[in-house]
Amino acid sequence: MQSVAGELLLQRWAGEPDARVRQPANRRLYECLRRAIFDGSIPAAAKLPASRDLAAGLGVSRNTVKHAYEQLAAEGYLRTLVGSGTFVAEVLPEQVLWPQAADHADSRGSHTAGVADRLSARGGSVVAGAQASRVQWGAFIPGVPDVTEFPQHKLERIAARWRRNPPAQWLSYASGGGHPDLRRALARYLRQARSVVCDADQILITEGVHQAVDLASRMLADHGQRAWLEEPGYWGVRGVLAMNGLRVDAVPVDEEGLRLPETGDPPQLIFVTPSHQYPLGSVMSLARRLRLLEYARQHGCWIVEDDYDSEFRFSGHAIPSLQGLTGDAPVIYIGTFSKTLYPGLRVAYMVLPPGLAAPFRTAHAELYREGHLLTQAALAAFIEEGHYAAHIRRMRLIYAERRSALLALIERRLGPGRVHPHDSNAGLHLVLTLPNDVDDVLVAKLARERGVLVRPLSRYYAGQSDARGLLLGFAAVPPHEMTAPFDTLVACLSRA
Repeated sequence: MQSVAGELLLQRWAGEPDARVRQPANRRLYECLRRAIFDGSIPAAAKLPASRDLAAGLGVSRNTVKHAYEQLAAEGYLRTLVGSGTFVAEVLPEQVLWPQAADHADSRGSHTAGVADRLSARGGSVVAGAQASRVQWGAFIPGVPDVTEFPQHKLERIAARWRRNPPAQWLSYASGGGHPDLRRALARYLRQARSVVCDADQILITEGVHQAVDLASRMLADHGQRAWLEEPGYWGVRGVLAMNGLRVDAVPVDEEGLRLPETGDPPQLIFVTPSHQYPLGSVMSLARRLRLLEYARQHGCWIVEDDYDSEFRFSGHAIPSLQGLTGDAPVIYIGTFSKTLYPGLRVAYMVLPPGLAAPFRTAHAELYREGHLLTQAALAAFIEEGHYAAHIRRMRLIYAERRSALLALIERRLGPGRVHPHDSNAGLHLVLTLPNDVDDVLVAKLARERGVLVRPLSRYYAGQSDARGLLLGFAAVPPHEMTAPFDTLVACLSRA
């Protein structure tokens, strides 16, 4: 049994406490293997010894080893390839259902024992509720564009103009809310493409939408004040608000968007996705938008408009922003390049009411220490030279084709009427509805073990809900590559 995994198991088996000897041998071996996999001693994708070899090395029957292997395979820790052997799964069940478990499972060093128990209440709640996946590329990952289609060579060619001899201030800390050229380019683009009423001084460049939400909640709400978030809604925003001590109220949405409560205390902040509700896809009606703006003015609330993928609408006209609907709207508009270009760029932006722009710039520099001015300068030229608009036009055609291909695949394999009724022919994902008695979390887990990346709809609800479904991203999957992973997903649905 010449393998690192085999030697490790021999050592651990020999060192088992006497109390465990009373357990059946197959259970002892199961627990020994599971702990070694969970704490990373036997890494993901590692090959395990053949059952016959391991049995001989441990001095147990081959059936004992086979039973332990089969149980771990059934639970998702192992996978068996005919003719090749038994391997540790690349993604463990804990990484699907409780991603934080893998980050805090290592207890091999006594100096780290119990550290997780010393987290603050806020820190513990963020870790306990974490949902971000470690795997961010593949079929059918939601919310991720096809990064392979981005013309990186064009952006690199532009960046090379300054990289050889950049101004010294671009390599130091910054405090102006972003490179002036990028803020001017964005102001022009947003006025034309999104009907946003703004000038460059109102724009603040942030490192992703989460930072923008974090800054807004810190600057405009105190600990214990209320914030409204759409139900279902983006769990990432919910986590940021909770970390900052806000009381988050989940407000239901329907086919017209957020349903304003008839009673109750008004919040300090209202977070909405009016142009394409996330995750269900509805467009907030004009009547609902006007009522929301009036409510915010009447009660002194701030609306935070997340316009995360508005560029990708595949029929009809673009939906104008809520921010530009009326003059002096109490709206903070947030956008990102993560969906239009690529997430790793980590560039987003806020359009602030004039009175908030200066204090937000000061706080942003104080809290986060700005930088990346060279990247921002290159991005500004990328926009000004027309490459950005051309890329969006091209990707809109590509994504429309992929969306149609996935819709056809769903109808052919699962029948009509399986896409959520709030869908508005936009965005980078579809919501596949499931019967209420189907465990969508289990389906997502089974699919992930087989390399198919979907997200369960039920995880987007803060409260109890009977809604079950799967978010299927189509942007990163060419039509000719959809069939095989979709067949795998259908098999997982059948099993669940």
